[in-house]
Amino acid sequence: QLHLVESGGGLVQPGGSLKLSCAAAPYTLERYTIGWFRQAPGKEREGVAYISHVDGSTNYEDSVKGRFSISRENAETVVSLQMNSLKPEETANYYCTATTQPLRGIYLTNSELYEYWGRGTQVTVSS
Repeated sequence: QLHLVESGGGLVQPGGSLKLSCAAAPYTLERYTIGWFRQAPGKEREGVAYISHVDGSTNYEDSVKGRFSISRENAETVVSLQMNSLKPEETANYYCTATTQPLRGIYLTNSELYEYWGRGTQVTVSS
């Protein structure tokens, strides 16, 4: 059983930056495609960023392109999400998720296709 633990959330002013981390145990993540999703109160969960275990490719939701960056670190035990120029509407609980399926394209955004989820880390963007 893969366990995922998110960290790095907190309160940040609009335009600020945060780096979220997703730590895995007891396995490393090189065999998993990783996604970051977020959910704000009263809203649907939405995908933000993904990194494939098949070819290392990354994909982003349109509204975060150029501001967010997903990467693998620490010998594949951590996947990070660097978030820059944060906006108040991006306040949400951010979740890390993993799948062994070789998802591509639109399938990356389907949260039901991911097998493992962390409990989330809260990001609040406010002045």
